[in-house]
Amino acid sequence: MRNVLITGASRGIGAACAREFARNGDRVFINYNSSKAAAKKIATETGAIPVKADVSNFDEVNKMREIIGGYGRLDVLVNNAGISQIKMFTDITESDWDNMFSVNVKGMYLVTHAFVGDMIAAKRGKIINVSSMWGVTGGSCEVHYSASKAAVTGFTKALAKELGPSGINVNCVAPGVIDTDMNAHLGNDDLDALKNETPLMRIGTPEDVAKTVFFLASKNSEFITGQVLNVDGGMVI
Repeated sequence: MRNVLITGASRGIGAACAREFARNGDRVFINYNSSKAAAKKIATETGAIPVKADVSNFDEVNKMREIIGGYGRLDVLVNNAGISQIKMFTDITESDWDNMFSVNVKGMYLVTHAFVGDMIAAKRGKIINVSSMWGVTGGSCEVHYSASKAAVTGFTKALAKELGPSGINVNCVAPGVIDTDMNAHLGNDDLDALKNETPLMRIGTPEDVAKTVFFLASKNSEFITGQVLNVDGGMVI
């Protein structure tokens, strides 16, 4: 049984990943920060273990590491925790910028840093980071979000080169428009327009992304590292 940590796993893509890994017999740790009820619901459904921590807080991340360490070494890390915000660039405040990078980039760094030592010692491990198609192409009115997700892809490629000799695979998924709370603000007209821009003519589901994450964590991806896999129905080609 593998130990799998999924950050930001109380809903959306993270929750779908928790279900996918649990369904395949892994011991899953669901990280959450403020959504305690949602995390407990997923934990009850999947048999996963909820662990509270603000991924941008060094002390809380290390406490999470101690809790998970009681079950043995971490085999798979899915850095999914993230936030988004739609704002014109001229309206983005310093606080907006810092908060975006604190969660989306610093959080990924802190959690990875906390667990990677054990992976290096064992000469194996899988790290999957969740970026966004906007991290690849850039999104209007989402400059800080796009920049933070571009940082996720740069982090992935650099870390893959560094950890490859230790037998650790580091990859990234870049979801397109996915039916999650993050996109709940989109109206029917917006969704229809986005469907028409997507070659597969539909909006993605959290399960579409979860299955891709699971593939990258499986033995079927042993010779894949440093890659950014778009899960966007062909929107970015």
